[in-house]
Amino acid sequence: MMKKNSKYSGRLSESSTMSTPSSEEEIECEMRPGGMLVQKRCDKSDVSSPNLNLRIVYGSFRYEISLNSQATFGELKKLVSGETGLQVGEQRLIFRGKERENRDYLDMSGVKDRSKVVLVEDPSSREKRLLEMRRNAKIQSNHRAISDVSMEVDKLADQVSVIEKSISNGTKVAEVQITTLIEMLMRQVIKLDSICTEGDASAQKNLQAKRVQKCVETLDVLKVSNAKVKAVVVTTKWETFDPPSTKWEFFD
Repeated sequence: MMKKNSKYSGRLSESSTMSTPSSEEEIECEMRPGGMLVQKRCDKSDVSSPNLNLRIVYGSFRYEISLNSQATFGELKKLVSGETGLQVGEQRLIFRGKERENRDYLDMSGVKDRSKVVLVEDPSSREKRLLEMRRNAKIQSNHRAISDVSMEVDKLADQVSVIEKSISNGTKVAEVQITTLIEMLMRQVIKLDSICTEGDASAQKNLQAKRVQKCVETLDVLKVSNAKVKAVVVTTKWETFDPPSTKWEFFD
């Protein structure tokens, strides 16, 4: 009896081992929207799932986008970004009156073929973009202002060159010309100081300020040199003519 029991128990143990699933076989799970824990989808399921043609409504614009039914709203946003130019973080997708999260699956949310999805721009992103547009407009305005000063400095620098050439040739220049030119250059300095810049614009602003400073320093030196130049007095020698002799004839 003891041997029979041992054989029977041995067969029972063998049978139970065969029917028990291997501990190496593990089932991967994933969390679906709503907190439902289900078996994770495999690639084969994704391949066999149908594509959906979705209608995206963005204000007065209409777009049609096709993608897999088991895709997420985050993947949909990437395709929408290519059509609208809105970044993924700037988008809010509304389906059946409810905003959908990036991790939500289309099919699990009830999205069907030809379903309508409303696209709304995120308010905070819109405000951020408006601020960026204003900032860019200000930068462009500053660049134009610096460019205007640059062109004016070009003209004044040419006048400095003319005065410098005249003095070097020994021709005295009216001091008021030098003084006036210095005043006009200083006005450009005031314009530059009123321009708030950063980055590349700051470098351009500093460049123009150095040009103005160099012109003023040159004029200061020319003022001293001009004072040493003797003025050339131009006189005109007039020819004199003797009046013709006049003979008078008398009549009785």
